[in-house]
Amino acid sequence: MSWENNFINIYGQECADKWLPSVQKRIQKSKEIMDKMPGRESGQHIILITYPDQFGRAGEKKLVSFEKFSQKYLKGVFDVIHFLPFCPYSSDDGFSVIDYRKLEDSLGDWEDLQRLGEEFVLMYDFVCNHVSAHSEWFQKCLAGDAKYSDFFIEADPKEDFSQVVRPRTTPLLTRFETCSGGKYYWTTFSRDQIDLNFKNPAVLCEILDIFLTYIEKGGTWIRLDAIGFLWKEPGTDCMHHPKTHEIVKLMRSVMEEVCPSGRIITETNVPHEDNISYFGDGTDESHMVYQFPLPMLVLYSFYRQSAKTLSDWAGKLWLPTGQTTFFNFLASHDGIGVNPVRGIVPEDEIGGLIKHLQKKTGALVSYKENADGTRSAYEINVSYFSAVGEDYDFVTAKRRFLNAHAVLLGMKGNPAIYVHSYLGSENDMEGVEKSGMNRSINRKKFDLDELEAELESTGRREQIRADMERLIRIRKSRDAFDACAEQEILTGPEELFQYIRRGKQSRVLCLHNFSEKEVTVRTLPGTDIFSGETVMGTAEVEAFGFRWIAVEE
Repeated sequence: MSWENNFINIYGQECADKWLPSVQKRIQKSKEIMDKMPGRESGQHIILITYPDQFGRAGEKKLVSFEKFSQKYLKGVFDVIHFLPFCPYSSDDGFSVIDYRKLEDSLGDWEDLQRLGEEFVLMYDFVCNHVSAHSEWFQKCLAGDAKYSDFFIEADPKEDFSQVVRPRTTPLLTRFETCSGGKYYWTTFSRDQIDLNFKNPAVLCEILDIFLTYIEKGGTWIRLDAIGFLWKEPGTDCMHHPKTHEIVKLMRSVMEEVCPSGRIITETNVPHEDNISYFGDGTDESHMVYQFPLPMLVLYSFYRQSAKTLSDWAGKLWLPTGQTTFFNFLASHDGIGVNPVRGIVPEDEIGGLIKHLQKKTGALVSYKENADGTRSAYEINVSYFSAVGEDYDFVTAKRRFLNAHAVLLGMKGNPAIYVHSYLGSENDMEGVEKSGMNRSINRKKFDLDELEAELESTGRREQIRADMERLIRIRKSRDAFDACAEQEILTGPEELFQYIRRGKQSRVLCLHNFSEKEVTVRTLPGTDIFSGETVMGTAEVEAFGFRWIAVEE
């Protein structure tokens, strides 16, 4: 289906007749720009998730500092750089965008980003559900500018919004003073993040223009942040609305027209079935969806010292077509989502795991408001190294951590590694205290000189980074780990998560031990990829360890 038909499905023929000519003109302009640019493709798509201002040096633009770090520690290891929001913002570490078309002053300019695009595929974060209360759009709305009066969702707080799904405990509606008195506007995430009104076609056209600008500026992969909340319909839960899906389809159609090698990635921190609905029919919606259950299921496997739940879940995974895959990750700038494992892990077990992490790792917990007025855990705020390492000695903690990331890198899909995981960061409690935000526990920014001094030593951070790099490079050497390679989940001792990946030229048996004891398992003849050891008939997997065995079939 063409993007024109998607637009008609959203707004109707009469409205489409008014808006389609200008949208077509904008798309044609973008197509002409992109036709002149060389495409960038990569084999296994190993992704780094990072803030653009992750590294800094006095007197130097942050993207220049990032480029220097990337040349030394990322090039040849990662193929895709996922930059979290880079626009001027007023709160939430970039997710309250003031101006979509500018870069935050300390970063540099678009040319700095595009220069990085010569070495890596770039993935940009598109915060399209809401804008900052300080944005020009919202300020003009408050001032009575007719163009922007319908850009946002005005609502009566006396209406019944009890069905609306809430990711926060803050009020859904926030009162603002306008030129004509106090009015309430929809604020799903915070009073500083004002939801856009996509019922107004002018909003979608503006968002499409920004979407195309990002592609032209090198972001050929686009992450649609919080996309499930996009279309608001009073009297419903306002999640995953059919017109939200239609907008994603429209963006997919536009992407295919202007940049066929591009990718749409939807971010929906929700139960698995709702999450994979964004694949559409496998050809018309998202190319990738975030694999949200994976981070919690890996932690749960360590907690229970059993991989049974993880194996059962992984054995049921499916992809509608070869044009889709999973965006696998363990950690990100956000916390570890709890909702995605509801229905997979019993509620009392979820509660037990949360208490365990609070006690053993110093994890914090963020809550959401439920329709019945109660609160429930929404996400766990903790660095993934601290979560997996718990209070074990460093050698054991690192073994558990590498095992977890071997799962991430071994499973079918495109693996994304958060920068703080690549660098082995622990909980940043000082950051939490300074910001008052739980999520700051895993968002520390680095002075580049200080970080490089750490990495030039043989300390814990460099040990973790070097082992992670080796793991990634070994993964990239085997086509069995390609995103489209076959995956078969195997049964066996419940302590082990085991599966075979089959490529055209290689087959790898992956064995992950989540228990504190060594486990022996029968296996096909092969060679341990890491040690070079010949394996005949059986394989021993050390406590909390893993093995990748190139097998003969």
